[in-house]
Amino acid sequence: MSTTKPVTPPATSPPVATADAPAADRRPIGDPVFRGLAVGSGITILVILALVAAFLLAQGAPALFASSEELESRGYGAFFSWVAPYAFGTIWAAVLALLMAVPVSLGIALFISHYASRRIAQPLGYVIDLLAAVPSVVFGLWGARTLAGAVQDLYVWLGANLGWIPLFSGQISGTGRTILTAAIVLAVMVLPIITGLCREIFLQTPTLHEEAALALGATRWEMIKMAVLPFARPGIVAAVMLGLGRALGETMAVAMVLSGGRTITFELLTSDNPNTIAATIAQNFGEAYDLKRAQLIAAGLVLFLITLIVNMIGRWIVARRAAYSGAN
Repeated sequence: MSTTKPVTPPATSPPVATADAPAADRRPIGDPVFRGLAVGSGITILVILALVAAFLLAQGAPALFASSEELESRGYGAFFSWVAPYAFGTIWAAVLALLMAVPVSLGIALFISHYASRRIAQPLGYVIDLLAAVPSVVFGLWGARTLAGAVQDLYVWLGANLGWIPLFSGQISGTGRTILTAAIVLAVMVLPIITGLCREIFLQTPTLHEEAALALGATRWEMIKMAVLPFARPGIVAAVMLGLGRALGETMAVAMVLSGGRTITFELLTSDNPNTIAATIAQNFGEAYDLKRAQLIAAGLVLFLITLIVNMIGRWIVARRAAYSGAN
C-alpha cells in the first residue's frame, strides 16, 4: 500500500512594484489633483471676496469715518442717513420683482418638465435659456422706450379704482417710469434664471416617487404637490436667492428706466420714487471726486453686505431642508 505526500505549493514573494507594473494599492494621481483643485478654488473665492471687501472698505473709509459736520458742510449728508433711502429702494425693487417673477417661473418650469410634450418643451426651454443671455441695457431700453408708455393707462386705472390702497395712492406719474415699471423689468430679467434652475431640479425628482404617487390614485397636480415640490424645495429656495442677487445688483436697466431720488415710500405709481444703490453709483460716479467718490464706494460696500447677507440666509434655509430632500 503506497502513500502519497501532499504537495506543498512553492512560496511566492509579494509583488514588487516596477515601472511597468505599478503596485495594486497605489492611489490614482487624479484624486489628490482634483482635491487640490477643489480646495484651491474654494480658497480662491474666499480670498477674492476678502479682497473686494477690503478694497471697498479702504476706498470708502473717508466717507464712513468722516464726521457728520464735514459731510453736511459739503452738502453730502451724513452717510447712513444718505444711503438708507437707496438701500430701501434696492430691497423694495428686488422684492417686487420676485413677487412677480417667482410664481411665473415656477409655472413655466412645471409646464416644461411635467405637462408639455417633448416637441414643445425643448424649444420653450431654449427660448427661456436665450432670454437669460439678453444684455441688461437691452432690457433697459425696452423698459424706458416701450414698457413705460404701455403701462401708463394701467397705472391711471389702478390709481382711479384702487387709490384707496396705499400702494396705489398718490399722484400718478405722467411718464410711467416708476418703481413698479423698474420692478417689472427686473422680474423679466430674473425670470429665466429661476425658471432654468427650477426646471432642472424638477426633472431630477426620482421617477419612483412620481410613479408611486400616481399608482395610489393621485392626479398629476397631487403628484407634483406630494412628490415634486417637497423634493425640489431647497433647490427652489436656492434659485430664488440667485435671482434675488441678480435683482439687487442690477444697474443699467434700473438706471435707464427709473428716475429715482432719496426718498422712502411704498407708493408704486408716483413720480417720487426711491432709487437703488447700483443705479445711484452708475449715475453719479463719473462726476464724483474726493469725498463724494468715497461716499459712492462706501454705498457699494453696503450693497455688497446686503447681497452677502441675503445669500447667507438662502444657504441657511437650504441647509435646514437638506436632510429632507436630495436636491441639495
